[in-house]
Amino acid sequence: MLVTANLISLFRMPSWIFGGSGSGSFWMQFPRLVVILSSLSGLVSGFSGTDVSAHDLMSKYPLIDGHNDLALKLRILHNNRLSQINLHNVSKLATDISRLRAGHVQAQMFAAYVVCQAQNKDAVMLTLEQIDVIRRMCTEYEDLELVTSAEGTNSSPKIACLISVEGGHSIDSSLSVLRTFYQLGVRSIALTHTCNTPWAESSSTHHKFYQRENNSLTYFGKAVVEEMNRLGMIVDLSHSSWDTAKAALKISKAPVIFSHSSSYSICNHSRNVPDQLLHALKRNRGLIMVNLYSEFIACGKEANISVVADHFDHIKRVIGAESVGIGGDYEGAANFPQGLEDVSKYPALIQELLLRNWREDELAGVLRMNFLRVFEEVERVIQISPQKVQNACRLDLSHLRGQLRGHQSHTPTLPRAHHGPLEPQSLLVWATVLLICSLLPLY
Repeated sequence: MLVTANLISLFRMPSWIFGGSGSGSFWMQFPRLVVILSSLSGLVSGFSGTDVSAHDLMSKYPLIDGHNDLALKLRILHNNRLSQINLHNVSKLATDISRLRAGHVQAQMFAAYVVCQAQNKDAVMLTLEQIDVIRRMCTEYEDLELVTSAEGTNSSPKIACLISVEGGHSIDSSLSVLRTFYQLGVRSIALTHTCNTPWAESSSTHHKFYQRENNSLTYFGKAVVEEMNRLGMIVDLSHSSWDTAKAALKISKAPVIFSHSSSYSICNHSRNVPDQLLHALKRNRGLIMVNLYSEFIACGKEANISVVADHFDHIKRVIGAESVGIGGDYEGAANFPQGLEDVSKYPALIQELLLRNWREDELAGVLRMNFLRVFEEVERVIQISPQKVQNACRLDLSHLRGQLRGHQSHTPTLPRAHHGPLEPQSLLVWATVLLICSLLPLY
């Protein structure tokens, strides 16, 4: 308002101010001119300077985004046939390579998601197909690179692709499937989607799978979290019920993430995270990556960039900027705030945070450094015992000793030296064991 008033007064000033006969009057009005010109300078910088700063900042700290469902859209629209689409420009979607570049996205977590109706049916097969299309997409396009580590994510000169699995129903209650996903490059798994599993509860009540009184993690659910810690996979709590999230935060030895969730205090949707869980996340050294879906941002009201920034401000106030990231959820939701319609618009959000006096180091964390810290800490928690590392043949049957007690005659054991030469039967048994060991892969 002050700028507008000064502009009006400028145009209403009499002509002698700009060179009329009363030169003394001009110098009397000179301080007023300085104020007006300062206002104009501020007006110009308000329109252009901050925007340039946002792009400059994101050129220095390009974004790592925590969640994108492009693979789901590839399945729906093209049945995963990459030959039918040019991912550089896709007008029907909010995500393509050109707009990822424009939005300064340097790394993207792509979700391998399958519907909850596939639970107990063909969820594993469908998930493998989604992992496959992400792998093909990220290896066939020169602009993309499949990565599986924090170091690879940080150093890739291309758009780095990370693979996540969205929903514990995809592992079909099998730790073997979980480990196989890891071998295929998956580095994060959400414990649930919109359906319960036999071992974890969802924040949604849409599906009626596995209703039970205890809505936390079961014994097997805790084993899933522990195995993910052991492997170096990021535990994702977006879509989990609050009790399941509490239990996972309590037992996880590594930081966890909410890959695409927002603040419950700003929008009281069950998909969002309440302050009490934010405090637990802070103690865990984890990360909440703010979701941009309008329904989770504004709870049915008009969603705009300002309301999105309110979520960032609140989380920062509660647990600090070092616990905040961005998980846009593009392609996984229908409506996004005005000004954030696709992945090219991320600089507009950073501009708004700059206007709210977020510091460069805080925004560097939001854009990438916080996620890299979490990923590195997850990798450091990998649990492989020194004994197994030193054992050239990683076959360890010590846990079977108790079960084999009473059957010693059937268990090959090394005779002591004073027992004399090995019997032919013992030699055959040990030759078999050594052959098996030689065929096992060394990790």
